[in-house]
Amino acid sequence: MWGFGSSAGIFLGIQIVTGILLAMHYTPHVDLAFNSVEHIMRDVNAGWLLRYLHANGASFFFLVVYLHIFRGFYYSSYAAPRSVAWLIGVVIFIAMMATAFMGYVLPWGQMSFWAATVITNLFSAFPVVGQAIVEWLWGGFSVDNATLNRFFSFHYLLPFVIAALVIVHLAGLHAVGSGNPLGIGTSVDKIPFHPYFWAKDVVGWCAVGLTYFGYVFFAPNVLGHTDNYIEGNPMVTPPHIVPEWYFLPYYAILRSIPHKLGGVIAMFAALLVLLLLPFLHTSPFRSAAFRPFYRSTFWVFVMNWIILGWIGGNAPETPYVEIGQASTFFYFFYVLAIIPALGLFEVQCLR
Repeated sequence: MWGFGSSAGIFLGIQIVTGILLAMHYTPHVDLAFNSVEHIMRDVNAGWLLRYLHANGASFFFLVVYLHIFRGFYYSSYAAPRSVAWLIGVVIFIAMMATAFMGYVLPWGQMSFWAATVITNLFSAFPVVGQAIVEWLWGGFSVDNATLNRFFSFHYLLPFVIAALVIVHLAGLHAVGSGNPLGIGTSVDKIPFHPYFWAKDVVGWCAVGLTYFGYVFFAPNVLGHTDNYIEGNPMVTPPHIVPEWYFLPYYAILRSIPHKLGGVIAMFAALLVLLLLPFLHTSPFRSAAFRPFYRSTFWVFVMNWIILGWIGGNAPETPYVEIGQASTFFYFFYVLAIIPALGLFEVQCLR
């Protein structure tokens, strides 16, 4: 369970290397971007492989990071003395979300274009400065060539920022050492990393790698949206605009609030609330192995997150809206109320 971080590091490396190679052939222009992606797929030597490694690599990068985060929830890895590592990790996660969104726009397919239009328009909900932010993101008065150039520039730059943050994240972790399934302190005898733990990491790499390459070679388009194989057209709106699967839970939270500004605030709050976890931890224990009530609520939280992802992929209509609102409420209630309340309850039990 402690190997997902190293797997995430490998996928970050894959994304950077394949991204640099793809950028050599990609043209960030609204008239040429879609055709340049087709050129990569058809004319560049092994271009199809680079594109599929990069596209599916994004999904698997998020998959292992989500597993890494949920493992952190289960074992309370956000608690002292690893709070700094957790906080930096949340910043990395938010940077990943921004990078992935900008990368999703670059193929300039139908879903890319309309996702950019919908998401950037959300900033107009902020009073006074909202429209100025939107026009700065667009580089004009609509999603156009300047927008694509800006997104390409940021998409190319941010992975190197993430790599630097990963180094700081690792430094913060190694300053105090890794946790353990029992959640006990580090004053006990330790097992050396070599040969025990790196071998476990390799097993994890093989399991994740086999699944990843299975998608790359046998089902490379399953995780994408079919509308993105149609060139972006501002005159034709897709019947149902959906982001990539790893954005769906937060997209569901956005749509669950009937007020536009409220939905935007809730979506960003769903990410930023993770920064509060080190300060909300009140339990004398870290590991869920000794916390039966917390363990039960944790699995309810995981199921709730999966339900949010399912809701995000459905049309905003009854009963999906109501289910999404209930799931959104539980998401925040779990982090802000259940986690600290269970900790206080466990303290009382010890007394």
